[in-house]
Amino acid sequence: MTNDSVPGAAGAFARAVDAVRAGTSAQREALALYEQLTAEERLGLLDGDEPFWPLLRSMLIEGYNVRPYVHGEVARLGIPGTRFVDGPRGCVAGQGTAFPVAMARGASWDVDLEETIGEAIGREIRSQGGNFFGGVCINLPRHPAWGRAQETYGDDPYHLGEFGAALTRGSERYVMACVKHFALNSMENARFTVDVLVDDAPLHDVYLPHFKRALDAGASAVMAAYNSVNGEWVGQNHDMLTGVLREQWGWGGITVSDFIFGLRDGTAALEAGMDIEEPASQQRATQLREQLEAGATSWAAVQRAGVRILATQLRSYASRIVVDPGPEVMACDGHRALARDAAARSMVLLKNDRVGETAVLPIDDNVGAIAVIGRLAVAANLGDHGSSNVRPPSFVSAIDGIRAAFPNASITLVSGDDPVAAAQAARAADVAIVVVGYTAADEGEFVGGNTMTRPELLALYPPMPDGFELFNEEGLTRNAAIPPVMSDGSGGDRASLSLRPIDEEIIASVAAANARTVVAMVAAGAVITESWRHQVPAMLMMWYAGMEGGHALADVLIGHHNPSGRLPFSIPTSQEHLPFFDRDATTITYDRFHGQRLLDKLGVAAAFPHGFGLSYTTFSIDSATVIDTNAEIWLRVAVRNTGKSDGRHVVQVYGRRSTGTYAGELLLTGFAIAEVASGETQTVDVAVSLLALAEWDAVVGARALPRASDVSLEVGAYAHDPDAVRVDLGAR
Repeated sequence: MTNDSVPGAAGAFARAVDAVRAGTSAQREALALYEQLTAEERLGLLDGDEPFWPLLRSMLIEGYNVRPYVHGEVARLGIPGTRFVDGPRGCVAGQGTAFPVAMARGASWDVDLEETIGEAIGREIRSQGGNFFGGVCINLPRHPAWGRAQETYGDDPYHLGEFGAALTRGSERYVMACVKHFALNSMENARFTVDVLVDDAPLHDVYLPHFKRALDAGASAVMAAYNSVNGEWVGQNHDMLTGVLREQWGWGGITVSDFIFGLRDGTAALEAGMDIEEPASQQRATQLREQLEAGATSWAAVQRAGVRILATQLRSYASRIVVDPGPEVMACDGHRALARDAAARSMVLLKNDRVGETAVLPIDDNVGAIAVIGRLAVAANLGDHGSSNVRPPSFVSAIDGIRAAFPNASITLVSGDDPVAAAQAARAADVAIVVVGYTAADEGEFVGGNTMTRPELLALYPPMPDGFELFNEEGLTRNAAIPPVMSDGSGGDRASLSLRPIDEEIIASVAAANARTVVAMVAAGAVITESWRHQVPAMLMMWYAGMEGGHALADVLIGHHNPSGRLPFSIPTSQEHLPFFDRDATTITYDRFHGQRLLDKLGVAAAFPHGFGLSYTTFSIDSATVIDTNAEIWLRVAVRNTGKSDGRHVVQVYGRRSTGTYAGELLLTGFAIAEVASGETQTVDVAVSLLALAEWDAVVGARALPRASDVSLEVGAYAHDPDAVRVDLGAR
């Protein structure tokens, strides 16, 4: 009897889900499903269901990921396959909620908020027919020029891991969460060519811990990076895909390739532990059966990947929320409100000097005249235009939000690059707000003009079918080369860490004309501001703030939201205080020193240290007491609001070990949010991670935790806070 004639075969997957839900092993049920598949179906699990060239054409004409990309569906058994929708700033398919970019959300330091955002994204993906979220991006931005820094949360492994785990927990209630890009992917222009050289110690201490944290939180999948590590492409790197993920960490989920160029050698990739080639029928569809017949790989390797794929789907469907949300959840009122709240919580007040008797911010709601200046005051500047691009049905610009918040004020807009007009408007206003920074043209995902025609990448495409035309109406046929770009060629790694010269000129002109000048910066990473920051009294990091960003900015400016964002990285005073970076490099060596660690090693002060941020009120840490030193270490911290308004404070714990190779190095080991009313004191419990201070032990091949007695802590508001409370765990 064939599988096709088994009564009720289409319900086989559903019955297996019920069995897993009842306690049966997902592995056992997956193997039973696998045994019902034909040879073609078994191979079909390992790549995308849609032929390569039609899918590429749809990307070029319709847009990227406007619908889920399906891999390994077997309809006759009810196997859904993985139905990919990208992220991380929202559901890319359909018209979803454009949340603030991940780096902005990292600046909230609020993992509960991030978990809630993960749920919202998961709901929207499910409403579009997706079951797989490719948006838990936790690459560490070693250098602020990295073009895709906006897609991740910060440059500290512990902070990154906690946020990746939070997004994973939230989204996994609805979909399979995929963590990316594994690993050492923090150069954009060279991502298809660069070989990252790294020793075991920095690899395991700096560049991998956050990935393990997200996987331990339940992530279903890992996407391999394009780049190579120590001489081997990650998509076929046995040391990374099997040695680290499977053997060291004992993880059993799905590995997937990055799109189109993620596999360089399909056989080597399968043998190394790469389960799914995404997003189309590409190399495996045209080469794998022949490679099996030649003995280059084995059916055992096919089964190993196939059973993992099925088992992961079963675990997800058995544990996720059952009811599919409807299309009404897309950019619904609740999700819009969440996006607005997240944007307001993320904004970092960097400077707020007094002018006369009062600080520049917040702006009195009875203000008479406001000058709003800058091209970005009117722009729909939600982030880059690459794979994370969300298509919301609307957006609120900075000028829209300010007009709504100050309906009785006279508001003058100068959106052109005109320092003279800007100064004139500022001179006539009570307060001037300058919105400056970057756009998708300056930083973001990048596909260069020659990327798609390089011989080694062209060789990865399957043969184009006879009679196929890539564009039916654009004059490009199968006889033409693939179009030179799949994007407009903008974005990529930043060419400069400063603002545009015209922006700096506008800031200087406005600050000279109006003593109450506020500069709101739109960016993903550190901006060097030494040429102008001492000229302005108020500075705010606005980030790419999402579809409700204009309202959120106004909420902060008027004081409806007391600033609570804190930098998830440090901002140096000079580019010389950063690691070496060459965006066109073909080989680069990564060590453990970047960001605040590198500043500390060099012995130089930051312009704004890691974790820094101001509020409209003030806080003090009155005490920090160890409440548990058994399996975990917790601190009970008393936070007092010493100012005149209620506020939210981020308690940050930094630790040092007195032993080990890097004894004395100050690292983030914990953080928590404290909501404190004016004049009140609240206690908050903060988990302290000794794992954040662990060091690689080459002898045992694992990270070694320090003894608690060898650790001292600083509990404060940012790295090297002079008012931090010291806790010596060894003194107990």
